[in-house]
Amino acid sequence: MLEENVWIHFGNWWAVLVWIAIYAVFLLFVPFYKKSRVKPTGVYLAFIVAFAIEMFGIPFSMFALGWAFGIWLPEGVFWGHTLGTYIGDLGTWIGVLVSLLGVALVLVGWKKIHKNYWIKETGEGKLVTEGIYKYIRHPQYTGFFLITLGIMFEWATIPLIVLYGLLLVLYYKLAKREEKDMKSEFGDQYEEYRKKTKMFIPYIV
Repeated sequence: MLEENVWIHFGNWWAVLVWIAIYAVFLLFVPFYKKSRVKPTGVYLAFIVAFAIEMFGIPFSMFALGWAFGIWLPEGVFWGHTLGTYIGDLGTWIGVLVSLLGVALVLVGWKKIHKNYWIKETGEGKLVTEGIYKYIRHPQYTGFFLITLGIMFEWATIPLIVLYGLLLVLYYKLAKREEKDMKSEFGDQYEEYRKKTKMFIPYIV
């Protein structure tokens, strides 16, 4: 029965492709004209690919855990939500809401900054400090953090946990690098804005 459930859930390669496409589309809402964005973007894509393959294709890390620790694994590991035993359906819905909040931040941040900054052919425009940018300096990166965090409520595997940590580090470094560029471009105006707003979470970080 277990083996039957495993292969009903996995081996759905069409679903792998669909989920990769769905989550990758959000990368269209960030600029690609700087090489510094290549690594963070690559890690985000790697996270999405790993998630899709482990959830719908082949559960590599789950089989590895089974081999390393014996045949006993928490109920649902091979054919369902990996955290279902511990957080139940409520946890899954929390994950969905967290991911949707991340999607909203990516789109809202894109709308503001595309109109006032990225749309300029030279890559130059006015400093955006209104809307969501009044509260955090990098709403789109916060959005990526939340999208991927929500995914882990659904399917927490070792590769995803490792990639999530790497994602946080690389996007933090990217944000700091971009802030240096903004300081060079806007000078004291950006420094004043930076002091008044947080990087990723309003009033906290």
